[in-house]
Amino acid sequence: MLRPWRMHLDVRLDHESPLPIYIQIANAIVHDIERGRLVSGEFLPSTRAMAQLLSVNRKTIVLAYDELIAQGWIESAGTSGTKVSDALGLRPPVPDVGSGEGPVPDANTPLYDFKAPPGRPLAVPKERNAYKIDEGSPDGRLFPPDVLARAYRTAMTRLSRSNTLSYGDPRGSLELREVIAAMLKTERGLSIGVENVCLTRGSQHGIFLAALTILRPGDTVVVEDLTYEPAVMVFRAIGARVVSIGLDEDGADVDALARLCERERVSLVFLTPHHQFPTTVSLRPERRLRLIELARHHRFAILEDDYDHEFHFHSQPLLPMASYAPENVVYVGSLSKLALPVLRLGYVVAPAPMIEALAHHVSLLDGMGNVITETAVSTLIQEGELRRHARKAGRIYARRRDTFAVMLHEIFGHHVTFAKPQGGLAFWIRFVDPACLKRMEENAASMNLRFAPSESYAAAGKAVTGLRVGFASMTEAEARQVLLRMGKASGIS
Repeated sequence: MLRPWRMHLDVRLDHESPLPIYIQIANAIVHDIERGRLVSGEFLPSTRAMAQLLSVNRKTIVLAYDELIAQGWIESAGTSGTKVSDALGLRPPVPDVGSGEGPVPDANTPLYDFKAPPGRPLAVPKERNAYKIDEGSPDGRLFPPDVLARAYRTAMTRLSRSNTLSYGDPRGSLELREVIAAMLKTERGLSIGVENVCLTRGSQHGIFLAALTILRPGDTVVVEDLTYEPAVMVFRAIGARVVSIGLDEDGADVDALARLCERERVSLVFLTPHHQFPTTVSLRPERRLRLIELARHHRFAILEDDYDHEFHFHSQPLLPMASYAPENVVYVGSLSKLALPVLRLGYVVAPAPMIEALAHHVSLLDGMGNVITETAVSTLIQEGELRRHARKAGRIYARRRDTFAVMLHEIFGHHVTFAKPQGGLAFWIRFVDPACLKRMEENAASMNLRFAPSESYAAAGKAVTGLRVGFASMTEAEARQVLLRMGKASGIS
């Protein structure tokens, strides 16, 4: 005999919830059916009895029952009443909370296997009242919000009038791809057309797409001893084997790469040759040419991440390797540093067949980009707003860089060494005594400091004596406050 319904029906209403009461009632009944508390063929209380039990209007119960009948959870038995659908079959009951029998259902405890994230997150969250030390971000406050708002309004109007506010090309909007191709051809010497450009949601998305397209599980990827951890995590997530080579003041040790290529097959070499991440050094021209020779001979791809090309404070920036070896290089760039990181716009430049393969993966992962943002940014570039902003911001960043170097000397003195970067938005600061760096990392939380730990830069797990500290996103007063706290945390000041 079926149990009396009053003993096991669990309906709890939240009158403050935006969810209609009848939907709450319907959802509660579904949950009881799923957990085996209501079984197939069991009769529910009448609409009048249920209304009295829950202190609601009878019409609310009628709506709830009608919804459940329409979904197939319950069925009408004519004059006998309403019962749980016979088609659902019998389900073993899940023990009540607190019964001590078996597992208790918990929305935060998955009952299946999954790949857990690493213990230390890649992203350093911005917490309220905390001092976050970034690794080279621009100052979003410098970009005029009215200019951005106007660009978005213009984009929305144009797209609406042309009826293009729908799904689009997975490579991104044709207009912005044309604009970026023209910009890269004029300013960076890349001989490309629109067919060589795929838009992405930032450079990290571009790295992921390129790796997913090139690599197979077991392939060998080469990075520098000190490198960009999110890229390494991408390669490993795909199943690649990551091997590191040395790094000095002239960039990656290409001779070490040559020796490695003689021993095993290399599929991909990942580099940040313009402003090496994290050390900021540039890969010397002779090493670039040697690297390309190796790529041609051993048929591996070079993934060139040029994440902050625009900001170079002395001589003209070196041309990307993609400008003179497009058949060997997959070039990844970003508009995040030039405009705003929150816009999430980057691009991959490669031979057309590679771009088609990338677009396929975009279709699988995302479908398409953000046509509204892409159109707005295209307008900003064509009207010269982005270039004007870059010139203005570049002058401000140059002053902040000089001031930051002076403050480093004042606060840390001989305890650290660094070279004032010729380009980019960050310093690579090395601690003479590694114990000072260790103390700073141990005391960071108590000083309300948040930053990527030194270990995050080590591809092979070797000890690192430096930190990458961004200067561009902070005013002089903000930077001084951060450096004073760093000094105090390290025991230097």
